[in-house]
Amino acid sequence: MNGLPLIIVSSVIALSFGLILGYLLNRYLSQSRIESAEAEAKRLLGEAQTKSKELVLAAKDEALKFRDQAEAEAKKKRLDLQKEEERLQKQREATDRKMESIDNRERQLNKRQSKLDHAHNELDMSRQKIIQELQRVSNLTKEEAKELLLQNIEGEARQDMARVIRRVEAEAKEEAERRAREIITLAIQRFASDQVTETTVSMVPLPGDDMKGRIIGRGGRNIRAIEKATGVDVVVDDTPEAVILSCYDPVRREVARVALNKLILDGRIHPGRIEQIVEKSQEEVEAIIREAGEQAAYETGVPGLHPKLIELLGRLKFRTSYGQNVLAHSLETAGLASMMAAELGADVALAKEAGLLHDIGKAIDHEVNGPHALIGADIARRLGMSEEIVNCIAAHHGEEEYQSVEAILVEAADAISGARPGARRESLEHYLKRVKALEEIANSFEGVDQSYAIQAGREIRIMVKPEEIDDLAAIHLSKNIAKKVEETLEYPGQITVTVIRETRAVEHAK
Repeated sequence: MNGLPLIIVSSVIALSFGLILGYLLNRYLSQSRIESAEAEAKRLLGEAQTKSKELVLAAKDEALKFRDQAEAEAKKKRLDLQKEEERLQKQREATDRKMESIDNRERQLNKRQSKLDHAHNELDMSRQKIIQELQRVSNLTKEEAKELLLQNIEGEARQDMARVIRRVEAEAKEEAERRAREIITLAIQRFASDQVTETTVSMVPLPGDDMKGRIIGRGGRNIRAIEKATGVDVVVDDTPEAVILSCYDPVRREVARVALNKLILDGRIHPGRIEQIVEKSQEEVEAIIREAGEQAAYETGVPGLHPKLIELLGRLKFRTSYGQNVLAHSLETAGLASMMAAELGADVALAKEAGLLHDIGKAIDHEVNGPHALIGADIARRLGMSEEIVNCIAAHHGEEEYQSVEAILVEAADAISGARPGARRESLEHYLKRVKALEEIANSFEGVDQSYAIQAGREIRIMVKPEEIDDLAAIHLSKNIAKKVEETLEYPGQITVTVIRETRAVEHAK
């Protein structure tokens, strides 16, 4: 039992010793750590102090640099401001000098103005005295003298104006005629076509006079059958070995001519045979018409025409105007118009197509009332042609106003084709009517004394009364007469209107 307490006591002592030893060891270790931490803190503090000193020194250096730069910039700005002040001072001094100079000039001008005003007043007084003296000498008031002076000036001005108008018109006319002759001559040279005056075929030759009886038939049945089938009057008269066909429709007349030639060659002439031959001839002529229209379109290079237009073109093959074949005339007009359009830079295709179609109204003008130009324009419009072509067709004889330069070229080409020597012929009766109408138009104007149509109606010379018509009025009179001739008459080519004003002063020496 005594041994147990000793063990306990020894254990307690050992435990106490261990605790004390652990405490001492832990304190030693803690102390070592504290010392190490203090040493490290001192080291870090020393480094921080060193770095802070370096940073302070660097900041001081940077601040010094900024200060130096700011001082340099401030110095530069001060210099710039000083220079600007000096420049402004110089400008101010120059402005002051200019203002002083302007003031001096203004004073001088005021002095001159006062002198001028004084001189003007003196001139006014002198002018008033002169006017009063002139009125006293001339026995005319100021208004009367002014009116007389204006009348004299107006008369001189009108004469000068008439001379200027004549000179300008002469120069313009000369240049226009030169250029027009050049273009027209070139077009005619490039398009040289044959010109032969045609006559409408209305006479059918017979192998003998006995054939007339067979054409007439028993009781006139054959001739009645021919006239009924063709719509043509067959004239059997005393003309040897020939019969005459009369009809206003050239196509019907051609059908009758072909059919009658076939019947004469065949020899079998009776009503039944006549109907067969006429029907066959009708088909042949229609084929000829289509072929002629297609050939015309091909020759001029105008594709895509409406079949009805092709047919109308072909019908023109059997139509003449003053002895000129209308289809040949249309082909020539298309060629001339296109070449002149090429020279002037206009639409060549439009001028060519309009020139080809400009007379299509003549194909049916015997069936429809009205001018052939308007008839053709209406046909072209209904068949879907463009308004430019419609206007060219309608305006080529002045029925409508021109809307394009191509319309003017088509009219010019139409006139050139019809006015060529040998292209057309007109009857004596028509010529006499035109000459008489020209003189009547000229005599209808006031101030006309006498008028004469000369050069086969190509020129009309008008003598005017000089006391009623002055030089300027003579110019206007020629224009008005020419305009009325264009609106009233139809004629190939052009007509020159010449107005002559003559003043004579006659005195007898005794």
